[in-house]
Amino acid sequence: MQKINNKYIKHIVYQALKEDLKPSGDITTRNIKNKKITAKIIVGQNCILGGLNFAKQTFKTSDKKVAFKLKSKDGRKLNKGKIVAVLKGNASSILKAERVALNFLGLISGVATATNQFVKKIKGKSCKICCTRKTFPNLRVLQKYGVKLGGGVNHRFNLSDEILIKDNHIAVGRNIRDLVKKTIKKRKGKKITVEVDNLSQFKKIIGLKFNRVLFDNMSTKNLRKAVKISKRFYETEASGGVNLNNVRKIAATGVHRISVGQITHSAPTIDFKLDFIS
Repeated sequence: MQKINNKYIKHIVYQALKEDLKPSGDITTRNIKNKKITAKIIVGQNCILGGLNFAKQTFKTSDKKVAFKLKSKDGRKLNKGKIVAVLKGNASSILKAERVALNFLGLISGVATATNQFVKKIKGKSCKICCTRKTFPNLRVLQKYGVKLGGGVNHRFNLSDEILIKDNHIAVGRNIRDLVKKTIKKRKGKKITVEVDNLSQFKKIIGLKFNRVLFDNMSTKNLRKAVKISKRFYETEASGGVNLNNVRKIAATGVHRISVGQITHSAPTIDFKLDFIS
């Protein structure tokens, strides 16, 4: 997985500001007197905070003279109304970076908060919440960072990370056992996960030397049976139709991991606002 470092943050912030300012810059703030101001960023709802370094870099890219003082840190649980940062600098520099900075905070905090809701639901169970590749194009690194802040675990980052044989691969290959055996021979050190959606399909590949079996859209009754059968052979994972109402019941089957697309593709954005301090 690509790491969150200064180089990456500067790159993604530059691209975001370019999107917002090209070709003519902020044509609205040209009509506003450019005086020194102090402003604060406030969270508008309870959340798990994420994205402060992205917000800071956004203002610094706009104007390196903008002072950005942190009042919290990523991963913290915050209540509505908490001040997360205080800024000082030219009004035009702060205003042209405001929306991009708040968007970073809202997106990453949203994923972290959604993830944490699932993590709390399965507290006490020996199971982990994982994200998927159902992420916004070009923003996967940010969203997977948010998952980790919320207490979740990153699944493979992209198609090169590990081998995952899914239903459509099986549909093309037709014979699941032959496909898995062929994949094992050509694995080149990569981990292999095989997705199955019923017990009879699973029984066709039991004993083959791969790493993890992913049970997709199985009833909790059948999932419990499948997990029991798998114990001597594979790590187990469940996916499909997972929500806050059923995740604990799924975790109670003894499955090792639960992958949840919802924590990235449908995570509500957290509300942040920037107010001037008079």
